[in-house]
Amino acid sequence: METRVAIIGIIVEDSESVEKLNSVLHDYGKYIIGRMGIPYRERDISIISIAVDAPNDVISALSGKLGKLPGVSTKAAYSKVSFESETV
Repeated sequence: METRVAIIGIIVEDSESVEKLNSVLHDYGKYIIGRMGIPYRERDISIISIAVDAPNDVISALSGKLGKLPGVSTKAAYSKVSFESETV
């Protein structure tokens, strides 16, 4: 299976969406390499970056599901190199 490494940038403006956001991330946990979250208290938002190694359709689905949550914005940046992987 061909995979790509990508970063999904997430801005959370509605804290009521955090529980659902974490649930979606849990569902895609096997593809997640790492996660960094920064609470920006002065603006009452959270900034999260997720590093993933997954097929293109999985990355798009994850970013899309997160972006549909109320008060959540996402953007994915893909590596130019793809990898053959049997473990993902």
